Amino acid sequence: MAQEPDVIVIGSGILGSSMAAMMAKLGYQVTVIERDLSEPDRIVGELLQPGGCRALRKLGLEDCLKDLDGHIIKGYMIYDPEKKSQVEVPYNIQEEDHDITEGIAFHHGRFVMALRKAAMAEQNTQYIEGIVVELIEDNDIIMGVKYREKSSKEMKELRAPLTVVADGCFSKFRKGLIKKKPSTKSYFVGLVMENCPQAKSNHAELVLAEPSPILIYQISSHSTRILIDIQGELPRDLKTYFTEEIYPQLPEHIQGPFLDSVKNGRIRSMPNSFLPPSPVLKAGVLCLGDAFNMRHPLTGAGMTVAFNDVVMCQELFKDIHNLRDYEKVQDTVRQLYSSRKNSHSFVVNVLSMALYELFAANDDNLKSLKSACFEYFKLGGMCIKGPVDLLSVLNPKPHILLYHFFAVCVYAMLHTFRSHPWWAVHRSMLQSSGIFYKACGIIFPLMWSEVKT
Repeated sequence: MAQEPDVIVIGSGILGSSMAAMMAKLGYQVTVIERDLSEPDRIVGELLQPGGCRALRKLGLEDCLKDLDGHIIKGYMIYDPEKKSQVEVPYNIQEEDHDITEGIAFHHGRFVMALRKAAMAEQNTQYIEGIVVELIEDNDIIMGVKYREKSSKEMKELRAPLTVVADGCFSKFRKGLIKKKPSTKSYFVGLVMENCPQAKSNHAELVLAEPSPILIYQISSHSTRILIDIQGELPRDLKTYFTEEIYPQLPEHIQGPFLDSVKNGRIRSMPNSFLPPSPVLKAGVLCLGDAFNMRHPLTGAGMTVAFNDVVMCQELFKDIHNLRDYEKVQDTVRQLYSSRKNSHSFVVNVLSMALYELFAANDDNLKSLKSACFEYFKLGGMCIKGPVDLLSVLNPKPHILLYHFFAVCVYAMLHTFRSHPWWAVHRSMLQSSGIFYKACGIIFPLMWSEVKT
């Protein structure tokens, strides 16, 4: 393109690629700067919830899910090693809009390459392989970027009225745009198991292990991802830790493939970070994706949040004809940040962090809530349908989240009364008060972190 672009996108991962394709479809001239256009290799970003599949269709990018050798996900099997019991949590939402009730898991790199291919196919896009080293700023307005082109090693400048920062969880531009800093809650250590049987076909598995949960899902015809959550510092000898601490807690059908992968596979780790959303006040820039907002990946909904953000951008930017009208664009960006807090972003962020607090229980009250959550799912009916409404991100309503969270809390409190004789009611009241206090201490700070800015 000879002319200056309308939009510069920094990064061509999940968010950057879909954003570039969408903005190009709206008629904007888009330039994407990506440091490495070879296929990425990551252990996260491999599970797309049904709500993400629906968002892709709204963006006209549903074909990107084809030819990935991906694996359909129809729900979860949750396994409690202590009780040697499991419960099925299926996706059971009936959508009028073509009845989307399935998610999909795949190799992350294959999906990213499909999204990049779709973005490159738009005639309004240009791709540059290079490293952005600096945002060009003038009077609190981001005017463009300075970057080092990979082929020539030359430093160059590129200017545009809108710069989209989408450089991921390790973003180097985040600190200049938002005040909050990400906090690392734990690490996911990942392996790939070959030819691993499933507890139920087309269902991901969640193991409520001690001290942290384990997530398992098939990502291709023969490969299954296992993600082991580890709090604090990683053990120096991971193989010994896995064989002595993790192996005994896994369901029997997982144990053999797991040992094989520990012995012969590649062990990698990724930090699980939490970064609540906060508005970017500078004009000429839009920050989204993991550069802007992160939550624990336990619910596998990070990509779904990203795609739904792009859908919101599609609606908000379609009527803007001049991106140099910074006042109007800033109003649009503020509307985006506000709207996402009232829908998918709020629910996914709070749900993922709250579930992690429960499933990585470190005191008696949390363990009571963890056990009650498992038993709550066993009740079936609305006790499954409501939480699945949230998990699948097809019906992410904050009031549904609040209702079922405290329903689990009440269920845990009732259990304390059933577990003590009538004459020890004072003990039951004390324990149930502790459970309620702990539940409030989890959910309300998380909700406040979403709405306070």
